[in-house]
Amino acid sequence: MPILPLLALPLALLSCASAPRAGSALPEEIRAVIEAPEFRHAHWGILFVDRESGETVHEWNADKLFVPASVTKLFTVAAALETLGPDFRFETAIVQRGEIDAQGSLAGDLILVASGDLTMGGRTDAEGRIAFANSDHTYANGNDTAQWTDPDPVAGLDELARQIRGRGISRLDGEVLVDDRLFERSEGSGSGPRSLSPVLVNDNLVDLLVTPAEPGRPAKVDWRPRALIVRVDAQVETVAPDAPVDVFVSGTAPGEIRVRGKVPAGHAPLLRTIEVSDPPAFARALLIEALRRGGVGVAASPLGANPIDLLPGRETLAGLPRVAVLRSPPFSENARLILKVSHNLHASTLPLLLAARAGKRTLGEGLLLEAEALRRIGVPVGEISFGGGAGGSRADHVTPRATVALLRAMMSRPDASMFEASLPVLGVDGTLARVVEAGSPARGKARAKTGTLFWDDGLSGRPLLTSKALAGFLETAKGRRLAFAMFVNGTHLEKEDDTARVGRVLGRLCEIVHARD
Repeated sequence: MPILPLLALPLALLSCASAPRAGSALPEEIRAVIEAPEFRHAHWGILFVDRESGETVHEWNADKLFVPASVTKLFTVAAALETLGPDFRFETAIVQRGEIDAQGSLAGDLILVASGDLTMGGRTDAEGRIAFANSDHTYANGNDTAQWTDPDPVAGLDELARQIRGRGISRLDGEVLVDDRLFERSEGSGSGPRSLSPVLVNDNLVDLLVTPAEPGRPAKVDWRPRALIVRVDAQVETVAPDAPVDVFVSGTAPGEIRVRGKVPAGHAPLLRTIEVSDPPAFARALLIEALRRGGVGVAASPLGANPIDLLPGRETLAGLPRVAVLRSPPFSENARLILKVSHNLHASTLPLLLAARAGKRTLGEGLLLEAEALRRIGVPVGEISFGGGAGGSRADHVTPRATVALLRAMMSRPDASMFEASLPVLGVDGTLARVVEAGSPARGKARAKTGTLFWDDGLSGRPLLTSKALAGFLETAKGRRLAFAMFVNGTHLEKEDDTARVGRVLGRLCEIVHARD
């Protein structure tokens, strides 16, 4: 994993609250959890405060720095809401270069101008909302429960093609181009994507769905998006029902995907993904096929790279007529998706979008703009450090107090209810769906952002849990509303699945505080 340059943000500290701080003592029920033998090497940071008054309820190492993992996304989304606003909509345009004759032939090119639209119409449901599954397809290679959503991932491209045909264009004699110059291509961090691009179709992934048959028979392998640029070589055997899942995906060449392994009979359809190596070429190929489906004859081949050398200068491009525009759902929907499923790609892209909005192009510039936005919100920026937007950079550190300051500050804004509703609900949905039992008294009483980050320990072969985190809002059994942040950093695990067990420990702490306070 590449190491991004560290970007500390040393701005003036702001007070989280004027209420007095509690002492270092924690209730025995909480101490029994965090002092369990499995956490003997770990570092804990805990802060629960009254959401309205700021009175401290429980505190432990609240002013120490901790690795936040995906709790980072709370800060990233908050800065984007402050800068873009919840009603902001991406507009992705296609412009024409050349003239259309009486027969509807365009003697020139169609150019899709990437706007950074995070979903490009590929998750929009019938109600105009962005669909999500509790276990998102972007995490499919790390678990066996991920699902894709119902909307067609190329629906946005089909809509653009429909508009182009409606403008009387029936044939394109020139090229189809994708202008991806909105910001500099960057590398992702943590468990996120390898590449960040301003053009995103299906999260720049090919989804592969493996459905078992009878033991001894080949499993069925389907994929989407279906396209000429994607070729799949699948050999997956259906084995006995009690056998483990063993399916892996690899890219043998650009556009060529190999699926191998074994899947047990009776297992639910298994989702795996592979990241495309060239997002602009991927989008271009899918757009050419959408145009053809929509009744526009295209001479250009969907195979090969995006011919960027044919793109006009930015000033010339701005003067070309639009022939189609795709408008996204409001940004509040993007925020909801990012926070509910902990979407690494989209969160990683947000600082670059902030940079582009200000006429800048780099991640570093975007992070400095994020710092300005967080300072306007009322976050003590001097207590935090970020190297990316998703949580996974080695620069990422926050204090529990700064995190709670962010949460309380967001509740004083006009978009407060939208922000709170975007968080996973304990025991109900998103990344908190399975953290407590269905009968837990705290089920549905907390809305919070999860965080998980681990590294492989080369000495033992075990995972080292760098961070498990949870931050958000909790309603107690007495009706008291709290804002909280909890971090546990640095503990050995026996296997990767143990991260979920530690997540349930944080859920247990929510249950304790819910019952007693």
